[in-house]
Amino acid sequence: MRFPLHITVDMLAHQARQAFLRNRRYPYVLMLEPLYACNLACLGCTPERHTGKISDRLTLEQCLRAVDECGAPGVSLCGGEPTLYPELKELVDETIRRRRHIYLCTNALLLDEKVFGVIPPHKRLTLNIHLDGMRRTHDRVCARDGVFDKAVAMIREAKRLGYHVMTNTTVFKETETSEVKALCELTKSLGVDGMLVAPGYQYETVQRDMFLTRAEIQKKFRRILGFSRHYRLTSTPLFLEFAAGLRDLPCSPWSTVTYTVRGWKGPCYLIAKQYTHSWKEFWEETDWEYWESRQDSRCTNCAMHSGFEASAVREIRRSPKDLVRMAAWNLLG
Repeated sequence: MRFPLHITVDMLAHQARQAFLRNRRYPYVLMLEPLYACNLACLGCTPERHTGKISDRLTLEQCLRAVDECGAPGVSLCGGEPTLYPELKELVDETIRRRRHIYLCTNALLLDEKVFGVIPPHKRLTLNIHLDGMRRTHDRVCARDGVFDKAVAMIREAKRLGYHVMTNTTVFKETETSEVKALCELTKSLGVDGMLVAPGYQYETVQRDMFLTRAEIQKKFRRILGFSRHYRLTSTPLFLEFAAGLRDLPCSPWSTVTYTVRGWKGPCYLIAKQYTHSWKEFWEETDWEYWESRQDSRCTNCAMHSGFEASAVREIRRSPKDLVRMAAWNLLG
């Protein structure tokens, strides 16, 4: 299976429970940013994540309250660099105790110091390692030499130790699709359990001309879609078809909610229209219908997986053909 059985079952149970409660909107994943501190200053990242102030972080209690309040079955620990979070082990342990699935999003530089031998492999823990290309490209995006080699070494060691490992690749304006294919071959040779490939997404505060227009996204992702079936991509076929311009989807900004040092970030991971530490205020006062419509100018070139994968999943309920395709994709992947 492309996803472990227990993750698939829990996600389906979550959707069934929400359908029984007649909830049209509900979180699938919590993007939890316990701190903004990072040991890199990647070119495509918002400047607020380049701070070195580890003291400026969420408490363990605040993190766990966010996990409990939103109720999402998936928790993506990001930031910043989450391996810098001093209470990481306690956060992972308590999140697993709540029967959530953790995706530890990391540049891998500190895995050997902060994770291996400290946080043991667990079926509810996935190491999600950032790889934005082969050596030259990845090191350029990370603005530091040697990052690619360390990440690959940490992937090998993580697999040797028994961790579930995925990679996360962002496609930028200068990314050649041939390099994406080469990266797919590399991750396949390393035994990686899954590879997420998504278009570059522009934070409001990032001004560099490295992000794709809608037309550029579609051109690149038509090519990626063409070879995707040969690799363990976790980007669903329906999402890839959307990115390639072969189908249209509304946005589901509520499916992936973000909690940061400043509070709940609304309306989505990219657009910080407002922050509040009140889950009720965030959930009830965000104009979800407006942001679903993609009519805001800031949404023009967005094809971010966190906004559209849930939409793709909801689409399959309307099409028996798509339902069969998705089932085969997961079971035979």
